[in-house]
Amino acid sequence: MKIVVILFIILILGSLGSALFYLINDRGQSHRTARALALRVGLSLTLFLLLMAGYYFGLIPGKIQ
Repeated sequence: MKIVVILFIILILGSLGSALFYLINDRGQSHRTARALALRVGLSLTLFLLLMAGYYFGLIPGKIQ
C-alpha cells in the first residue's frame, strides 16, 4: 500500500509540474493546463478513495493505543 500511495503522490506532483510548464509555455493559448490540473484533481480523488478503502479493508492499520 505504501508503494501505491508514493506512486500516486509522484503522479500528482508530475501532473502539477506539467500544468505549470504548460501555463508558462502556452501563455493561455491552449487547454493543456486545464487538462493537467483536471488530471491532478482526479488522481488526488482516487488516492483519497484508495486510502479510505485501504483503511476500511484493514490494509492501513488504525490508531494503536
